[in-house]
Amino acid sequence: MVLAELDVIRPLLVCPRCRAELESDAAGTGGLRCAAPDCAYHASPAFPDAAGRPVLVDFEHSVVRREAVAALASPAHVHRGADALPTPLRRLAKPPNRAAAHNIDLLLRALPGPAPTLLVVGGATVGNGVEAIYRDERVRVIGFDIVKSPATQFVADAHRIPLRASCVDAVLVQAVLEHVLDPAQVVAEIHRVLKDGGLVYAETPFLQQVHAGAHDFTRFTASGHRYLFRRFEELAAGPVAGPGTQLLWSVDHLVRGLTRTALAGRATRAALFWLRGLDHLVPPDFAQDDASALYFLGRRRDREMTPEEIIAYYRGAQVPS
Repeated sequence: MVLAELDVIRPLLVCPRCRAELESDAAGTGGLRCAAPDCAYHASPAFPDAAGRPVLVDFEHSVVRREAVAALASPAHVHRGADALPTPLRRLAKPPNRAAAHNIDLLLRALPGPAPTLLVVGGATVGNGVEAIYRDERVRVIGFDIVKSPATQFVADAHRIPLRASCVDAVLVQAVLEHVLDPAQVVAEIHRVLKDGGLVYAETPFLQQVHAGAHDFTRFTASGHRYLFRRFEELAAGPVAGPGTQLLWSVDHLVRGLTRTALAGRATRAALFWLRGLDHLVPPDFAQDDASALYFLGRRRDREMTPEEIIAYYRGAQVPS
């Protein structure tokens, strides 16, 4: 796994509250503080350190609490999902994400220069189908999440990304926007940290049951997902997985409810893996209306889509009555 060294990305880090520069904590704790004297995070201790990773969170405006930093820095808090299954069943329950792999290939080929910087928002675990970004030695990968992980260099809240404006060439946000309180604010932050013409790749659920418990908030139709990224030019968009996969989600959670156990639901999903093949039989316009999840690959711009444009954007099978 190729990650940028913390010393390399340190000049890009800023205070999540006021976006001023950071400096070493005067108390000698090894943590960081805001360099602006009038900022609430100037006084020591400001930003704690979690096992060698700075925790750059505006605690007053986040679900992350200062007193919980030690617990949140534990890998046990990373959502595992299908990883709890035995290896043979795991691949049936969670097959390779070919849509992500294809789109990540497009993104990597479009990145400029010899050493582009790619930010992974919510990157505590390496996402399905995006492994290529961690193998590309040309790309400087920066990852953060609200938990500590070998795949991240710091802990942060995506609502207030502690990076300078216009400092990264691309952003990956896969299966994250459903888990934040304000997706529009997170996308605005992504827009802020991207350079002009920078790229974003997002995957977000449409028709999926609740996962990650209390940290699951939102779903998006294809039109809603596009409007979320309304300050981006669309390069590609569509279903990550279609109606067959969506049916698998429903069967999985029906069995969970009947048996009161998640493992039984996941095992049923693995046994009925062939339903996923029905995705390929559904025309794209019908799949758009019944997708399990959706992707968006876009390029940063300043112009915003108008309400008229988003209404005209609809590509589904339903026709006005």
